[in-house]
Amino acid sequence: MELYYSFAIITNVLLITHAMDTLNPSHTLRHMTGDTLISSGGTFELGFFNPDDSNKWYVGVWYKRIAPKTVVWVANRDHPLPDASGTLTLIPPGRLLLLNAANATVWSTNTSNILQIPVAQLLDSGNLVVRDGNDIVWQSFDFPTDTLLPGMKLGWNYATGREAYMTSAKNGGDPASGDFTFRCDPTGYPQNVLKNGASVQYKSGPWNGLSFSGGQNLKKNTLFKFGVVMSKTEVYYYYELLNSSVITRFQLRESGVAQRFIWSDEKQEWAMYHTVQVDSCDIYNSCGAHGSCNADIALDCACLKRFVPKDPVGWSRQEWENGCIRSKPLNCKSGDVFLKYSGIKLPDTQHSWFNASLSLRECNQVCSKNCSCMAYASLDISRGQNGCLLWFGDLVNIRDMPPGPGHDIYIRLASSESDESRGKKRQLVIVTLCLMFGVILVCLSLLLYFQMRKRINQQSSEIVLGLDDHPDESENKELELPQFDLSTIVKATDDFSMDNKLGEGGFGPVYKGVLDEGQEIAVKRMSKTSRQGVDEFKNEVICIAKLQHRNLVKLLGWCIQGTEKMLVYEYMTNKSLDLILFNPTRSLLLDWPRRFNIINGIARGLITFGGNETGGNTSRVVGTYGYMSPEYAVDGIFSVKSDVFSFGVIVLEIVSGKRNRGFVHSDHRLNLLGHAWMLYEEGRSIELVESCPKNSCDISQVMRSIHVGLLCVQQHPEDRPSMSSVVLMLSNGGALPEAKHPGFFTGREILLKSETSVSTTTTSSTNAITISLVEAR
Repeated sequence: MELYYSFAIITNVLLITHAMDTLNPSHTLRHMTGDTLISSGGTFELGFFNPDDSNKWYVGVWYKRIAPKTVVWVANRDHPLPDASGTLTLIPPGRLLLLNAANATVWSTNTSNILQIPVAQLLDSGNLVVRDGNDIVWQSFDFPTDTLLPGMKLGWNYATGREAYMTSAKNGGDPASGDFTFRCDPTGYPQNVLKNGASVQYKSGPWNGLSFSGGQNLKKNTLFKFGVVMSKTEVYYYYELLNSSVITRFQLRESGVAQRFIWSDEKQEWAMYHTVQVDSCDIYNSCGAHGSCNADIALDCACLKRFVPKDPVGWSRQEWENGCIRSKPLNCKSGDVFLKYSGIKLPDTQHSWFNASLSLRECNQVCSKNCSCMAYASLDISRGQNGCLLWFGDLVNIRDMPPGPGHDIYIRLASSESDESRGKKRQLVIVTLCLMFGVILVCLSLLLYFQMRKRINQQSSEIVLGLDDHPDESENKELELPQFDLSTIVKATDDFSMDNKLGEGGFGPVYKGVLDEGQEIAVKRMSKTSRQGVDEFKNEVICIAKLQHRNLVKLLGWCIQGTEKMLVYEYMTNKSLDLILFNPTRSLLLDWPRRFNIINGIARGLITFGGNETGGNTSRVVGTYGYMSPEYAVDGIFSVKSDVFSFGVIVLEIVSGKRNRGFVHSDHRLNLLGHAWMLYEEGRSIELVESCPKNSCDISQVMRSIHVGLLCVQQHPEDRPSMSSVVLMLSNGGALPEAKHPGFFTGREILLKSETSVSTTTTSSTNAITISLVEAR
């Protein structure tokens, strides 16, 4: 009897030991009898389970000592059992079978190997294996579900033709395959990819030997190591524990979020260690080709340096899918250059090529010789700059990153973007900056002139001078400037030689001259077809004489003789704003920052020199209709709000590069104000910037300037803002009021008719510009 009991005890112990982590062909696992496999270290358990007490049953692996049950692998996730009567059996020649109550196969390992001594075993890594002695012929780690455990591989085994990747569950109560997949994609060069069905949601950027280019919060640590392995037979991503006491898992959630969790013994809960998708800029290709995403302000896109929006209108509406294009087209035959870009996530490597043996210099040479190669970078930075990675086609999926190793790339650009070429451009910039300051002062001068002219009209009666060729002493005293003889000017300009002609506007030509004593002068010769009379001309001379300022070009004198009416200025090399702004070639010198500085300079100048008149009447209107407010042009009523109107016109002209008067559009007969208003009403204001060098445009500043300009040209003076308000509107990002109907918003036929039928007390002009052009020093 004693021997019998001893034999029974030994047999029972052997059976228990055998049943702990292995399954032989002679044994079967049944849920009805509570059968499970437990790994040798007691970390994992395999058995039957039904999530959320549903009527669907599965065979899976979970953590033995962690509650609630955390399942990390499911055998029959897409083929559940209808009840708990299933069995798990290992049959010769070495296949695992899950059978239902009718003994029909629900799931199997589907191996064809013939094993001599087949054994199924649950390892302490959580891996369920089928082996023949020490040879593993099948393992659950080759078929991940929604969880990646240490030692698992995501990637391709080229020998077997099998890919291992993660698939999310449908929901917390249903482990069936969901919509999201996470895999290591070796296409071009390896990177991790998250998809929703066939739609790419996230790409990690290329592996650089230390991390993925786009990885932000997964760095070198003491808990685990991770990396990408590439060989002739396989390519895969993996991670391994550095501290065996750590329990961690990487899970693709049913929502499509990929997260790493670490078990906290102290809190008895899973703590989230990091999330793959950190912010909205991790959305795949959120800014289109050559656009870089900055998540500091929600989701905001900017073109890479020396690239411009392909669709400026859509870009201004935050429609970034069309991305950016190079500001200067490539010309491979003439020789392109490569510019280093730092602090960005390296682009999608789907269309790339690599060579681990090339140096960075050799990489440059290879890319330079291939006109289809758009960029290159170091392949492996773990031991310096090693290897070569080349990109072909558009560069997409870029975002801003903290500066550091692995975030540098060299992008192909036109040869004119080289340092040498840009050095020459810097010289041009210095020249044009000098020109810009002169232009700003010119604009200030013009606006000061508007102010002075109105004040003179208001404060004094109309000045009527004699019509003879030589005014008397009292008239000269009134003019307070010397009168030049016509013969002196003829001699100085070499009889108005074409070689001395500086330019020409609606007022007439301007000539350079040299007086006998050597002083250089600029002579503004009023057009003989101008309808400006002698009275208006002398009135203008008085106005300009009162406006002399150290920052303005000095008016030296005047000349009236016969049909000639001329103003003589000190000669300066810089030209007036209109000669640059409205010239198709010269306007290219005025990029957007310069234009915006000019707009701000004029606005601040009007506050400095502005008056406080609330309104006034004049019987004679002198000026240019394109800039005059409706109340001044039609009724002779002027105020500071009349200046605001003139400023608004100038703003729209500076932004568009088009004159208000003489504006022609193929689609309608509106003037510039009408055209700007129509675009504003239709939400297409950015289209006003046809002549602006778009590579320099700050879209938000441009749109704001157009909006402010339209606020300034509103029909009714009381609707227009004060100049102090205008300065604030231009300098901050606050909300702007809706603009109302502008003044002089008419078709050209109606406008011209109204201009020729102005009150008889109003002097009209056919000139494009009839005001004096006071040049800056």
